[in-house]
Amino acid sequence: MKYYCETKTANDLTRKTLALVLAGGEGSRLKDLTKWRAKPAVPFGGKYRIIDFVLSNCVNSGIRKIGVLTQYKAHSLIRHIQRAWSFMRYEVGEFVELLPAQQRIDKQWYKGTADALYQNLDILRRHTPEYVMVLGGDHIYSMDYSKMLLQHANSGADVTIGCIEVSLKEARGFGVMSVDETFKITKFTEKPANPDSIPNKPDKAMASMGIYIFSTEFLFQKLIEDSDNPESSRDFGKDIIPSIIKEWNVQAFPFVDQNGKPEYWRDVGTIESYWRASLDLCSIKPDLNLYNQDWPIWTYQAQMPPAKFTFDDEGRRGQAIDSLIAGGCIISGAKIKRSIVGSGSRIHSYSHIKDSVLLSRVVIGRSCRIQNAVIDKGTEIPAGTIIGENREDDEKRFYVEPESGIVLVTPDMFGQWLHRLR
Repeated sequence: MKYYCETKTANDLTRKTLALVLAGGEGSRLKDLTKWRAKPAVPFGGKYRIIDFVLSNCVNSGIRKIGVLTQYKAHSLIRHIQRAWSFMRYEVGEFVELLPAQQRIDKQWYKGTADALYQNLDILRRHTPEYVMVLGGDHIYSMDYSKMLLQHANSGADVTIGCIEVSLKEARGFGVMSVDETFKITKFTEKPANPDSIPNKPDKAMASMGIYIFSTEFLFQKLIEDSDNPESSRDFGKDIIPSIIKEWNVQAFPFVDQNGKPEYWRDVGTIESYWRASLDLCSIKPDLNLYNQDWPIWTYQAQMPPAKFTFDDEGRRGQAIDSLIAGGCIISGAKIKRSIVGSGSRIHSYSHIKDSVLLSRVVIGRSCRIQNAVIDKGTEIPAGTIIGENREDDEKRFYVEPESGIVLVTPDMFGQWLHRLR
């Protein structure tokens, strides 16, 4: 086995492309997980942050000019990007550049996704890209953007939108595209009550992945027009995209594998979807392969020793089944099943963890029983605590998702004030 990764090198097309990652959203549906951090900074998969997936897609696709637009509670996100993504060499046209909201145009913060780009137009022009790729910073997937770029360039489209097949029920939460047989977009509707189905697939709809490729001058023109429109909410999905469908060439790019089947893509915008996407990684053959050496997920990781499992007594055996255990963890006489345990966590004897997601530096005391839970970074669970077995008890102490019953636990809920003095 080789000891290095072979990602795509830049070509003429990717060198002419500037990727802009929208990472300023509040992420309020993730409840207390985003109380002290931006949604793209939420940990995922034991050792990563959500934003690592889109940034890794860029680098692995040969796109090395990247801007990250931040706004909401961005400190941990900015700190992570500075630590994890400083290996790029600006001298040869490679960079991950932070673009925080800084009131460049007027005395207001970013009013929407389109306004975030508009307020940085002078910076974007300085990079003189031929194409601009606009990406969301809060989705989990692996995608070769160079294929979408090639289609955009060859089709002569003004805009190309990445899309994924979803059920009609799921489509109500996305921007939905109506397409003809050539995948030209004929209508774009944000979160429709009755989504249009795909031709020849009456039970499926074409949902936007929040990935847009624009020819640069066309994008700049539309951003300026949108800024001049007093009726606009300054958003790509609500304003710019619907306004250009009729008069301009807007193409859909389906995210499918070589057999035409939808690839893995998840919007982890709720506690339940975050929990489900996390546990997807525990499958025997997960649809998202973190072990692909030719498509690595890059991140910052502290220098920690390997995970350690201790004790082999009856009823007190350190073990993990169908689980991901990050570096620096000590599983001391506890049993873990179908769960993810983040870096530097400690699980003490006689505890049982099942179908749960533990972020980094979580401490579980002795004789705890935890299932169907998400436990935030740095939480210390007292000995004997039971979570996920009695909904009425859980609702008194923690946040419980109304439909799924997934329990969210944070340090604040135990009076452990990690972020402020009390």
